Amino acid sequence: MSFKETIRVPVERVGVIVGRNGGVRRRIQQLTNVALDIDPEGSVTISSAGGSADPVLAWKARDIVRAIARGFSPKNALTLTDEDTMLLVISLRDAVGTSPSQLKRVAGRIIGEHGRTRRAIEQITETKVSVYGRTVSIIGMEPGLDYARRAIEMLVSGAPHSAVYARLERSRREMNRQEAELWENTDL
Repeated sequence: MSFKETIRVPVERVGVIVGRNGGVRRRIQQLTNVALDIDPEGSVTISSAGGSADPVLAWKARDIVRAIARGFSPKNALTLTDEDTMLLVISLRDAVGTSPSQLKRVAGRIIGEHGRTRRAIEQITETKVSVYGRTVSIIGMEPGLDYARRAIEMLVSGAPHSAVYARLERSRREMNRQEAELWENTDL
């Protein structure tokens, strides 16, 4: 099966996708068995290497490129090669419109003072969060990914930070309970 897809990325992120001496590009290609054709103007074409590709790995390559384009470090983006790890991109434009001041205000609410809110979301939900341009992106596994998404949606809609932190703590307890149940069921 042949795969080919072109993704537009911000020009300032092209160098990060390539990496020093092409190292990031090579690593993505090795891990996902795809070819990356990177144009300096911000166009990345992902195609199956050697004519055939595992579609799941090709989608993972696409998600890795998208994650780096949305502000994640290559190290965090490469965690997407794990089959349970996913990328979620939330458009702030859809939620608050195109007003630069509104976008900046909402991005500031998500990041928090000195990055405190973003760090709390990441630590409690075991995810990585990137606020870049007009998007918020999350890398993680379920159920943490969903809990992080809910917290961000609460912040975007104007919920007080205290309510978001309380919700995150409930989410953490739920994740711990689910994990404990999983361990109890595997000990049989």
